[in-house]
Amino acid sequence: MDILITDFISGVDFGEVQSFKNLQIIPLFRKGEGGPVYLTLKEALEKRLLVVKEVSAEASVPELKVINNADVSVLLLDGEELAGAKQNRVLNTSILVKKKSELTIPVSCTEQGRWSYQSDEFSNPENILSHRIRAQKVASVSNSLKQSGNYKSDQGAIWDEIQELSASAEIHSPTGAM
Repeated sequence: MDILITDFISGVDFGEVQSFKNLQIIPLFRKGEGGPVYLTLKEALEKRLLVVKEVSAEASVPELKVINNADVSVLLLDGEELAGAKQNRVLNTSILVKKKSELTIPVSCTEQGRWSYQSDEFSNPENILSHRIRAQKVASVSNSLKQSGNYKSDQGAIWDEIQELSASAEIHSPTGAM
């Protein structure tokens, strides 16, 4: 046991102590280039190594297909928005897409008033769901996981929250986009 702890500690750099009131935290950083190697959604799309598209020509609101052509995994974060195809969507959960793989991912719509192709593939406008809407979505996805084992959200509640947020910011979108 002592050897394991010694090995672990020898592979760690200690960061500067962070203090707040009566709490102190010392960040630990792994030495070297350890840890997972991956691209972000933005990086993979910019390098044209990731394709995000509808699951079929008819499409399916709560699902998209991702094709990772990269030699490394791609990290998709819960709440990141994907714009294009038949309507804009956000990710319902964080997903690490394995290198050289295809996957169907769970999403929610963020554009209630459009169901027509804008483009064949999605882009990343670098928007992320607001904290309030994301918290509501996470709660409904968690409930769906418990009830039926899937990552579906309460789509109507998301549209309502987006409308409320847009109204409070005095922003109008003809398609109700986020």
